[in-house]
Amino acid sequence: MTVNDQYERLADQLASRGIDVDAVKTALKAQRIETPSWGYGDSGTRFKVFAWPGAARDVYEKLADAAFVHRLTGVAPSVALHIPWDYVEDWPTLKGYAAEQGVQIGAINPNVFQDDVYKFGSACHPDPAVRRRAVDRMLECVDIMRATGSDILSLWFADGTNYAGQDSIRARKRRMEEALAEVYAALPKGARMLIEYKFFEPAFYHTDLADWGMAATMARKLGPQAQVLVDTGHHAQGTNVEHIVAFLLDEGLLGGFHFNSRKYADDDLIVGTVNPFELFLIYNELVGAAQDGDAAVSDCARNVAYMIDQSHNVEPKLEAMVQSVLNCQTAYAKALLVDREALAARRAGQDVLGAYRVLTGAYETDVRPLLAQVRVEMGLDPDPIAAYHASDYPARVAEERGSAAGSGGGYPGA
Repeated sequence: MTVNDQYERLADQLASRGIDVDAVKTALKAQRIETPSWGYGDSGTRFKVFAWPGAARDVYEKLADAAFVHRLTGVAPSVALHIPWDYVEDWPTLKGYAAEQGVQIGAINPNVFQDDVYKFGSACHPDPAVRRRAVDRMLECVDIMRATGSDILSLWFADGTNYAGQDSIRARKRRMEEALAEVYAALPKGARMLIEYKFFEPAFYHTDLADWGMAATMARKLGPQAQVLVDTGHHAQGTNVEHIVAFLLDEGLLGGFHFNSRKYADDDLIVGTVNPFELFLIYNELVGAAQDGDAAVSDCARNVAYMIDQSHNVEPKLEAMVQSVLNCQTAYAKALLVDREALAARRAGQDVLGAYRVLTGAYETDVRPLLAQVRVEMGLDPDPIAAYHASDYPARVAEERGSAAGSGGGYPGA
């Protein structure tokens, strides 16, 4: 059976369920997933970095790799940068190179956790000189936003303490507020500050921004250009992430995602590999909110920034990134197939299992023919993984770049 035959059969089934297939395809073609520059270079755990043949060695090679992923998937047109990892002297030239490759610069992420001076924190550090250094780094990134056309400043802090009594928790909170307020005031018009949280690691007694409520409190105090960034790996075991997503959407405070997957903690595995049902439920909340009658809620849902944040340690980096994008496409496609009217009716009638079956019916739908047809209509190969293996790009860059020497200690999983 051809790809088209498989699609036609599925389209007939969906139409019989009252699904507007053309609307679903339009939404899938408009989907956007930002990939991270750090996902293309060598990275690892605190124990070891395993060098990968052809791993990108600088930001230009990272952009070229991201462009390759975008050519295969059609929905990954932007690349997040990490500063100073991706620092260059000439930002207009880098912006032009990205455009030549068919991608653009996305979120700018300041690194305020790897310098020796940040041993006891950055924005929350007791020493004003260290706090000044961290704020200056963030302000530098605001300047980079202007130079590259980026409209998102993505902030994650390793700040916290390891022992009771090490520092004043309330004083650290106030230092964070002061630092963020200065950076917020410098944001370009229309740009957003996305504040990420993490419940533990690398600080183990307390983390200064430990959960979504703390990040949301900071965002509210700053103003409408500040929102919360949800990293799907930054939660305690058993946390209902889709509940957090729904709550933040309803408050107009959900700004973006760092997508990855976790089994135990911040594992930074490929999104959708450990718990694909959770990823579907997250997208279900996003799709439902986008269709909400409350304009503020629907506007918030439509402006969420979707970004990958993963550390590919043992898997082929480019193939891993393609797989990440495909898993997001699959979850989104299934969420678009949820019968919202039937779900609302089941809920109104307190039909607990009926509502559950509406969701699982969409989740269990094999959407591969639908996604293949969407790609064909976009002028892409219907099977990006097959196209990846058929391409000479991975072998060519491996030969051109070689392998860097591995070393102890790697990407910290911010």
